[in-house]
Amino acid sequence: MSNLPLIECVPNFSEGNDLAIIRQITDQIEASEGVKLLDVDPGKATNRTVVTFVGTPDEVLDAAVRAVAKASELIDMSKHRGEHPRFGATDVCPLVPVANITMEETVEYARKLAKRLGEELGLTIYCYENAALVQERRNLAVVRAGEYEALAERLQRAECKPDFGPAAFNARSGATAVGARDFLVAYNVNLNTTSTRRANAIAFDVREKGRVKTEDGKAWGKPVLDEKGAKVWEPGSLKCVKGIGWFIEEYGVAQISMNLTNINVTAVHVAYDECYTKAEARGVRVTGSELVGLIPLKAMLDAGRYFLRKQERSLGVSDRELIKIAVKSMGLDELYPFKPEEKIIEYAIAADRSAKRLADMTVEGFVHETASESKAPGGGSISSAMGAMGAALGTMVANLSSHKRGWDDRWEEFSDWAEKGKAAHDELLRLIDEDTDAFNKIMTAFRLPDGTEAEKTAKNQAIQDATKEAIEVPFRVMQRSLDCMEVCKVMAEQGNPASVSDAGVGALAARSAVMGAFLNVRINAGDVEDKAWMKDVLSRGQQIQEQAIALEREILESVNRKL
Repeated sequence: MSNLPLIECVPNFSEGNDLAIIRQITDQIEASEGVKLLDVDPGKATNRTVVTFVGTPDEVLDAAVRAVAKASELIDMSKHRGEHPRFGATDVCPLVPVANITMEETVEYARKLAKRLGEELGLTIYCYENAALVQERRNLAVVRAGEYEALAERLQRAECKPDFGPAAFNARSGATAVGARDFLVAYNVNLNTTSTRRANAIAFDVREKGRVKTEDGKAWGKPVLDEKGAKVWEPGSLKCVKGIGWFIEEYGVAQISMNLTNINVTAVHVAYDECYTKAEARGVRVTGSELVGLIPLKAMLDAGRYFLRKQERSLGVSDRELIKIAVKSMGLDELYPFKPEEKIIEYAIAADRSAKRLADMTVEGFVHETASESKAPGGGSISSAMGAMGAALGTMVANLSSHKRGWDDRWEEFSDWAEKGKAAHDELLRLIDEDTDAFNKIMTAFRLPDGTEAEKTAKNQAIQDATKEAIEVPFRVMQRSLDCMEVCKVMAEQGNPASVSDAGVGALAARSAVMGAFLNVRINAGDVEDKAWMKDVLSRGQQIQEQAIALEREILESVNRKL
């Protein structure tokens, strides 16, 4: 799976009835490279459509600018009526970190988007939530106070000056709020009851808001009031969770319907187990659950590890196995099949891309592609593949050792080694393609124009940057392959004796990966103009190679003693 950063964009457009207009806006997103349109949810009463798409950050920003531009062209706010608060044709446009990106980085992208909307499209833009440039504007209600109808008057006040774009009232487009917020997961837990009241009681037990406190502790009792006469609330057990109970006619069961507004605070598996506990206390059983929309891969992998840990089983298994454990443990396939390629964001994006990774090929296909007349994949990608195989063998022995009869008290020790091996082979798999990508960047740099002095300078810099990257990738292969040799060493010495030869083969493959990758480092060394940088890389590379050769000898001695 790619380690590219991914962000989600959830623009809300002030049109929920004219499907032709909505379609023209979403067409702009679907025509954009590097993004995938996930959901379009129009509301007639609100006269508002919530659109969700995801992709790499710069591509998401490009798609957002195109969609917002089309909305400004097609939607006339002076004629807009709807139940939902709003003040612009594109009312809000939040960005959400999904994978391999921090909230702080997402905030910077949100502000970059806000600047582009203000400067390129001439729209009035406010930044809110985590992206707010003015502390008081973190709250969207403050930013949108008085809605569209009050906007003309507010823009005349200095304290209401927008963060980007004109402070003049545009009757057609209004204003837009751009923000950055946490990922929200819509998640329903299924119950073995048809009672909405009981489902609600469990929802109130777990949701952060909780329930109104009563004098006798019963739901129908007299509310407890504070000194100002307001009802006192008893908070539920889960932070960043909103929830209610309802009955689903289609499936004939009641559910606890939750919005997990920050899965870093309350994860999906934590919400599931807490619902299970609270339901059981009320004589109700949880039978499964349902994900509405998509979920980040990390959330599913964390759930798989959580349930494996409860079973005292090794966590260093494949992503596919972790997802399977998560699905079965939370009953995510009770109501309908759970399809990872449709429900997990990273997989949905990968399935939508026509270009496939080398690492996605069959072994036969990879061998044939390598043997073709193309210059890539070459020795660098093969070294990465050998390293991944070596790491996988070390991981296999750790997993087998974790489950060996009579070694139950050592499961966590071997699980830790299996996770280290898995981390190595996951990265080495990615590096198979990164090595080929780095080679292609060099070829692209050599094709740049060089007619003028400025073009020659730019071309030379591009060649140098690409060459350094083509050295850094195999250098990482060396480092990660050496890391996995440590796993092989411990498995050869302490792992399941029946698999000692596998640990030895893993060491041989990893050592070969180190040496092969170092050849790739060296062949590009002569083209680097920064000789001090290159000397340091070659020195460190030689040390890694010597360590790998010595470690291989040590591991094979351990293996041969046991054979």
